[in-house]
Amino acid sequence: MRHLYVNGAWIPSASGEGVDVVNPATEEVVDTVPAGWPGDVDGAVNAARAAFPAWSGTAPAERAKFLSAAAALLEERAKDVAATIAADMGSPFGFALKVQTLMPAGVLASYADLAESYAFDAGQVGNSRVVREPVGVVGAITPWNYPLHQVICKVAPALAAGCTVVLKPSEVAPLAAYALADIFHEVGLPPGVFNMVSGHGQVVGEAIASHPGVDMVSFTGSTRAGRRVAALAAQTVKRVALELGGKSANVILPDADMETAVKAGVANAFINAGQTCSAWSRMLVHWDQYDDAVRLAVEIARGYAPGDPLAEGTRMGPLVSAMQRDRVIRYINLGQEEGARLVLGGTDNPLDRGYYVEPTIFAGVSPGMSIEQEEIFGPVLAVVPFATEDEAVSIANGTPYGLAGAVWAGSEDRAVSVARRLRTGQVHVNGGRFNPLAPFGGYKQSGVGRELGEFGLEEYLEVKALHM
Repeated sequence: MRHLYVNGAWIPSASGEGVDVVNPATEEVVDTVPAGWPGDVDGAVNAARAAFPAWSGTAPAERAKFLSAAAALLEERAKDVAATIAADMGSPFGFALKVQTLMPAGVLASYADLAESYAFDAGQVGNSRVVREPVGVVGAITPWNYPLHQVICKVAPALAAGCTVVLKPSEVAPLAAYALADIFHEVGLPPGVFNMVSGHGQVVGEAIASHPGVDMVSFTGSTRAGRRVAALAAQTVKRVALELGGKSANVILPDADMETAVKAGVANAFINAGQTCSAWSRMLVHWDQYDDAVRLAVEIARGYAPGDPLAEGTRMGPLVSAMQRDRVIRYINLGQEEGARLVLGGTDNPLDRGYYVEPTIFAGVSPGMSIEQEEIFGPVLAVVPFATEDEAVSIANGTPYGLAGAVWAGSEDRAVSVARRLRTGQVHVNGGRFNPLAPFGGYKQSGVGRELGEFGLEEYLEVKALHM
């Protein structure tokens, strides 16, 4: 069994218990990590608090050197880390390399740059000097679907800001976080600056969120779990950043290039087997084009046959666990019970072993259906018709979530006009590429706060006025 990383050393958990890590493609145990205990969290928080004065007092340019070295080492080991991610959460290797590993390495490097260039001294306001200082000890609780990216989205800006960190990676897919801990250790990050306690959310996560020695908790996961984290954090009035669920709409207006929009929409809905909080899981199409769009979506989706994540050409791997597979199947059944029309896929396991679900498309989806309102977190696309632009905006905004989305139109001006009306944290306009330097986060029940770039850095900073 592996160990915890606390105060610059690998140590056993006080619990003596472990959590098996299962390869979702083979259903075989590939590793075991500690099931941490509240006492482990205490030790990690104490180490982080002890390290905070020196780390926060380190010049930003010096902090940047550690982050830059870590980014370079992660890039050097990218293929090994990608293979690890393919094994413990099922992402196809090519996606695991490009998106799950190399993109986080770039994010890590971007925070090295920001640490050097950011204006921590914000300047003069009247007779007052305004400065930005690290918030303190950060508790980071991360999910399994992007098991390295989500860690780096929290840890990198926190360290750049001068905070110290206690990380709890998902026990479902923790191995990429272990690889990152190894990297931080090898580049000589001072003891206590970064600490990692693996284990179950109900034990380790709750201990972090409620710990009086933690100044801020940053959580990514389900909206239900986010509510619990916020409630626990409120007991000590600590800062909270939440990146939660989504039910994003891909709005295809009548004058758009429909073929391009549908192709991109299907790809986005099925990326990472649909296990992406910002996935465009609803495709909104005008009634006049609806049947053609459904036919085209089905045709394109047939190219996403599930397969071995390590096999060349695999575009969609398994779901992360038997529990997640069963959850998705329940939604597929519910969609049919509520009257939606299954036009592709279903509940049968397409392979002899592994937690696979076929790419699934529903037509005849009405606003208010469960599959139109609730986050499924699997390869399920709901195609919803609309009659007018106003109705499309109303449907897009008609869920409790507001994380992401897309708008396609014949002109950029029209697409931007509609995108501005969507109550969501980011919108892709006519196929605009994802920008890892732009703010990422949501409205409504999709969360509080932002990650990535300068906006992400500022989540970990306090603002102080010095009256002169």
